[in-house]
Amino acid sequence: MPIYYDEGSGIFHLQSHQTSYVIQLVRGLPAHVYFGPKLRQGSNLDDLLYRVERSSFCPNPFPDDKTISLDTLPQEYPQYGTSDFRNPAYQVELSDGTRVTELVYHSHRIVAGKPALEGLPATYTEQESEAETLELVLHDANAGLSVTLYYTVFEQFSAIARSAKLSNEAAAPMKLERALSTSIDLPDDRYDALYLSGAWARERHIQRRALAPGITGINSRRGASSHQFNPFLALLRPDANERQGEVYGFSLIYSGNFVAEAEVDQFGTTRVSMGINPFDFSWKLEPGESFQTPEAVMVYSAEGLGGMSRTFHKLYRTRLCRGVHRDKERPILVNNWEATYFDFNADKIEAIAKKGGELGIELFVLDDGWFGKRDSDNCSLGDWVEDRRKLPDGLKDLAERVKQTGLQFGLWFEPEMISPDSDLYRSHPDWCLHVPNHRRTEARDQLILDMSRADVREYLYERLSDIFANVPISYIKWDMNRNMTEIGTALSSADRQAETAHRYMLGLYELMERLTSEFPHILFESCSGGGGRFDPGMLYYMPQTWTSDDTDGVERLKIQYGTSIVYPISTMGAHISAVPNHQVGRITSLQFRGDVAMSGNFGYELDLTTFTPEEVEIAKAQIASYKKFRGLVQQGDLYRLLSPFEGNETSWMFVSEDRREALLFYFHVLNEPNGPLKRVKLEGLDPMLDYELGDTGTVYGGDRLMSAGLPITSIRGDFESRVVHLKAVSQ
Repeated sequence: MPIYYDEGSGIFHLQSHQTSYVIQLVRGLPAHVYFGPKLRQGSNLDDLLYRVERSSFCPNPFPDDKTISLDTLPQEYPQYGTSDFRNPAYQVELSDGTRVTELVYHSHRIVAGKPALEGLPATYTEQESEAETLELVLHDANAGLSVTLYYTVFEQFSAIARSAKLSNEAAAPMKLERALSTSIDLPDDRYDALYLSGAWARERHIQRRALAPGITGINSRRGASSHQFNPFLALLRPDANERQGEVYGFSLIYSGNFVAEAEVDQFGTTRVSMGINPFDFSWKLEPGESFQTPEAVMVYSAEGLGGMSRTFHKLYRTRLCRGVHRDKERPILVNNWEATYFDFNADKIEAIAKKGGELGIELFVLDDGWFGKRDSDNCSLGDWVEDRRKLPDGLKDLAERVKQTGLQFGLWFEPEMISPDSDLYRSHPDWCLHVPNHRRTEARDQLILDMSRADVREYLYERLSDIFANVPISYIKWDMNRNMTEIGTALSSADRQAETAHRYMLGLYELMERLTSEFPHILFESCSGGGGRFDPGMLYYMPQTWTSDDTDGVERLKIQYGTSIVYPISTMGAHISAVPNHQVGRITSLQFRGDVAMSGNFGYELDLTTFTPEEVEIAKAQIASYKKFRGLVQQGDLYRLLSPFEGNETSWMFVSEDRREALLFYFHVLNEPNGPLKRVKLEGLDPMLDYELGDTGTVYGGDRLMSAGLPITSIRGDFESRVVHLKAVSQ
């Protein structure tokens, strides 16, 4: 039983198989006491919370106990205005215009399993025995505000899922101005912050810096989780690295505007906050209504970043991603975007698919340009009718022609967008996000459909479901190629306009839930100019994401390495594209590009009909090799060995759950004269087993491979790579 409550001490003890999380009620206020390595139930936890009186500038709400000040008390869901001057978890404006509330313990219950979050993506359990959930109810009787804090402990993961539901029990409306998902006060500030930043075509690069007094934070105000920052923040001890040291990871299951901050206060304690970005947000709660925050997942690791990542990977791969494709090996595909862009016809598509079938590829994906009058990116979004100039016999005929080559058929959509030059816009100019009497800012010659509107969602459902039902489609790439401006809606009142961005996400999730549930055989992949919406919220509906529009092998080393800090390999689309690379102009070998791409969900994004005989043989070998090892890559445990952010080499490996099989990847970017001999220390193997390397017959002990390393020989040029398969010798 992972959750215990001691009524005498007011202590809640939440346990997984490796961690403990402790809450204590102090005068009815839920205080955070401990988060770290597992503590025995029955250990004396009563004095974990240490309190002393500070100065008069830390007010005391209880005159009889000056050791209690909300400005110093570590709290679980803090508020502003009653003596805590740090970042609050929530803020409410009451009907009289005041903003002072004070939540205290009202009740609790401990339930088996994990309740679903209505209308929001979240982790889940398949059996109630996998987890327990604490529902901690706080109440402010004067304000009529009730807040339920949810804590789910996954017994086999060092992870806790948190969210909050705020309810109006008053007789008048109230307005939420801030409603975060999680807040936790850690007892010191000896941490580095690690987060993922970037831009289009340069996503999720690792940033690390020491905390200092004040706020270290990231956020998005773009209406999406964004290319610029990912909804993830980790705090690491300064000596922590990939292999060792304490790490706390925080990940938000949400796809819209977010904030993640670590605030170091005057006494050297650290408050971590995460949730919907309060910037440009408010939510009107009528009497009897509730607001559910998205879910945040907190992971503790005593085994460095690698341990934290593997916890997120397994949890998200098996208890966030859903559907029939969750545990299946993903197909090898070819996408025609960089092969043809908008210039194609049915015969050209069939020719690429036929060549793909000869190579062993399993899926063809028709990208942008198949609908309306779409010869460039300046028209037709929203007009989801096939272009009979390019496809004279329609989509269904093309799909059947592709299937006759032996490949499945997939299709690109950008459902959330509308072109001003489209029949849909001419019929419904009010269907886009807009503000009356202001210009409508375009990006990529397109506007954004207002997904908060039921009529917009119904139109999209009808158009997409009609195609899904009548064309033999097995894969959908769902794209979104701009961020929000003029965030307003024609259907909401003036006092609800700041709800629009979040209502958009709720509407989008509703549409995705409807389509993915009705067409479970389709493998959906999310995309936003590549990785602009690579977040846990999307993974709940679509178990993989196009990692980046940048397909250069060297750039992808950093992008895929950084992405793996949080996200499983099974969620990463990774393709070989042509050279010179279309994003950076670099020329790398087909082998190098292939080895990078085979470290994810493998595919090609080029014109296969232009391959030379030598390239055909290389591609056949790549495809055969990936088919042999993709289960290990997509479902195995990842160990990052050498970081592209720290030098000229990159290496990672995948290890089977029983540790009897592994696949090592090594990449050397630029050659150097008379450089040091290369040796890579492996991880995750069984030190007591012997492993045979590939087809060489050479056998090494697992202990030797992890402690002394494996030599990497014959590096003779730039952009070199090696892949080594290891299999335990039977004992």
